[in-house]
Amino acid sequence: MKIYTKSGDKGMTGLHGGERTSKDDIRIEANGCLDSLNSLIGLIRAMMAEDDDRQPLYHMIQKELMVVMSHVATPEGIINPNELHASELTLRLEHEMDRMTSNLCDNGYFLLPGGTILSAYMHLARTSSREAERRLWTVNKQYPVDTEILKLINRLSDFFFVSARMEMQNQNWPEEKWQHFAYKRRKKHE
Repeated sequence: MKIYTKSGDKGMTGLHGGERTSKDDIRIEANGCLDSLNSLIGLIRAMMAEDDDRQPLYHMIQKELMVVMSHVATPEGIINPNELHASELTLRLEHEMDRMTSNLCDNGYFLLPGGTILSAYMHLARTSSREAERRLWTVNKQYPVDTEILKLINRLSDFFFVSARMEMQNQNWPEEKWQHFAYKRRKKHE
């Protein structure tokens, strides 16, 4: 079977169930963001050792993102056979973040993304999660998105932020601080 079909050469693509839509449809845009995030997670996994304890969770995230993409691409009235486990994964991410946070040093600062190569890619996954989340909220204005999907993608950005910090700490790499969280009020000039 050939990988190319030429059916998209005129700017159209298929949704789940066969409906055709423009390639710049917001559902396709959102899925493009989710696909980029998934590829980035694949890169992060490729940089980890095969026996790294984080591999199973990152693999689970990738698989669930595929399910999420199938749901985003499913028009109303079409049954999607891919069972969504977003709420369970959200709880798992929260548990992992709580565990990691309990082992992290408090910083009280906004941090500059970067550090080790792996933590820098985790920060990129964080920003990619945020981009996907923004696109999903735009989709939600026209085509309802399951609230559990929206929660999961929001939690993913938090997860990658904490993971990047944990990676830095595990590698004894200092975090670069930008600005303290506390905001100073300006004095009123009379």
